[in-house]
Amino acid sequence: MGLNYFFDSYAIVEIVSGNSNYAKYINEPATITIFNLAEIYWAAIKNLEDDEADQIFEKYSLCVVEISDDVLKEAIKFRKKYKSKNLSYADCIGYTYALKNNLIFLTGDKEFKDLKNVEFVK
Repeated sequence: MGLNYFFDSYAIVEIVSGNSNYAKYINEPATITIFNLAEIYWAAIKNLEDDEADQIFEKYSLCVVEISDDVLKEAIKFRKKYKSKNLSYADCIGYTYALKNNLIFLTGDKEFKDLKNVEFVK
């Protein structure tokens, strides 16, 4: 069995943008939260036509997982612990979800580069 990934918003934006460093992840099943979906749609709507942004939204909306209260609370504690890194809520929630569900956190966000359970791709 291969590795399973939680795709940070950064990773999906890079995939959609055609970053060749992310080519090997295109066919991997993505797991994201509703917060990532909002960030992905924001990036898409800023840079693409509305219909193309809507297609990206529809595609990735199928990858959204529900976040438990425990994951949410732990993620906010994680954000507090690393407040000097200025991490987003979405990133902290996704990272915590990945840890709790044995998923590798796929990102190019430098703030996560040296944390455990992270696959860092620029």
